[in-house]
Amino acid sequence: MPSFRWEGRARGGDIRKGEMVANNEEAVMVQLRADQITPTSVKKKAREMSISLGSGVGAKDLVIFTRQFATMIDAGLPLVQCLEILGTRCDNKNFGKILMDVKTRVESGGAFSDALKAHPKVFDDLYANLVAAGELGGILDTIMNRLAIYIEKKEKLKSQVKGAMVYPIAILSVAIIVVFVLLTWVIPVFEAMFKDMGAGALPLPTKIVIEASNFMAANFFVIILLSAGALFGLVAFVRSKPGRRIFDAFMLKVPIIGSVLRKVVVARFSRTLGTLLSSGVPVLDALEITAKTAGNKIVEEAIMITRLRVSEGKDLASPLMETAVFPPMVVQMVAVGEQTGAMDQMLNKIADFYEEEVDVAVTTMTKLMEPAMMVLLGGIVGGLIIAMYLPIFELAGHIKAE
Repeated sequence: MPSFRWEGRARGGDIRKGEMVANNEEAVMVQLRADQITPTSVKKKAREMSISLGSGVGAKDLVIFTRQFATMIDAGLPLVQCLEILGTRCDNKNFGKILMDVKTRVESGGAFSDALKAHPKVFDDLYANLVAAGELGGILDTIMNRLAIYIEKKEKLKSQVKGAMVYPIAILSVAIIVVFVLLTWVIPVFEAMFKDMGAGALPLPTKIVIEASNFMAANFFVIILLSAGALFGLVAFVRSKPGRRIFDAFMLKVPIIGSVLRKVVVARFSRTLGTLLSSGVPVLDALEITAKTAGNKIVEEAIMITRLRVSEGKDLASPLMETAVFPPMVVQMVAVGEQTGAMDQMLNKIADFYEEEVDVAVTTMTKLMEPAMMVLLGGIVGGLIIAMYLPIFELAGHIKAE
C-alpha cells in the first residue's frame, strides 16, 4: 500500500504531522477524523529510489531487535511504542527505517505479522509466521525469545560451515597464484639461462614445464577470458533450478564434506521444524516453511513430498524414511515424538545432537585438511622447482665427471 504524509489540527488546536499507510487519501482522512484530528493536508509520499544489494540488515541486528522487543513486550510496553523506541535508537539506519515503516503499518490497523511480511528480505516466512502464532496465542514475548535463540543457532551453524571452507579455498587460491607467477615470470628466466648455458636435451619434466609456460605466455588473455567465462557459466548454472539441484545432490555425495553437509541439513531441519511446532504453527505450514529454509534442493523436495503425504493423512516418520535423505536414527526419533505427543521437544533434541556433531566434524575435517592442503601446495611448487633444477643437476654431474 502507498504511504501518505498528512498534516492536521487536533481538538486542542495543536498542529500534528505524520505518515500513514492506506489505500487512498480518503482512507487517511477517515482514520484521522476517527483519531479526532481535522486533516488540513494529505499528500501521497513520493517513492524513494534506492539501489541496494540485499536488505542491509545482518543477523546480529535482527537478534538484538528480537531480544529487546521481547523484553519490552514482557515489561508491558505497547507494541507501537516498542517499535518506535527501537526504530529511533537503532544503530543500523536502514533497519531503523524498516522498523518505523512497520510501526506505521501497525498504527494504521494492520497486524504486526502482516507488517513484517512487507519486508521479506529482513523478516522471512519463518519469522513472520512465528510472530503471527505469537499474536494469536498471546505469547509474543515467548515467541520473540525463541526466534532470537533460533537465529543465533542458525548463524552459528552457518559460520561453522563457512569456517571449514575458508582454509582449503585460501590454500587453493594461493596455489593458483604461485603457479601463475612461476609460469609467467620465473620459468622464462630459467629457459633463457639454459639457452645461454648451451644445455642440450632437457629432461622431460623440464620440457613439460617450459611448454606450459610458453603456452601461457602466448595465450595469456585467452586463458584469462576462458577462465572468467567458465567461472561465470558455473555460477549461472548453479543459480538455475536444474543446476542448483544437481549441485546440491553432488555436494551431499562428496566424501567427508558431504557427510558434514548432511548433518548440517538435519540440524537445520530439526531446529526449524521444532521451533515452529513448539510455537503453535500448524504442521503443514511448518513443513512448508522448513522446506523453504532447508538450503538444499534435494532436502527441500524431500520435505515437500513428506508434507504432501502428511496432508493425505499419513504420519510424519514414514514419508521421511521413504525419501532416503534423513538418517534412520532421526526418523525413529521423530516416530517416537509422534507417539508420545512431544514432537517439538524431540526435534529440538535432534537439533542439539546434530549441532554438536557438526562442531566435532568441522574441527576434525579442518585438522585433516591442513596437512593435506600443505602437501598439495608443497607438491605443486616443489614439482615445478625440481623440474627447472634438473638440467642444472645434470650439468653439475657432467662437470664433475670431466
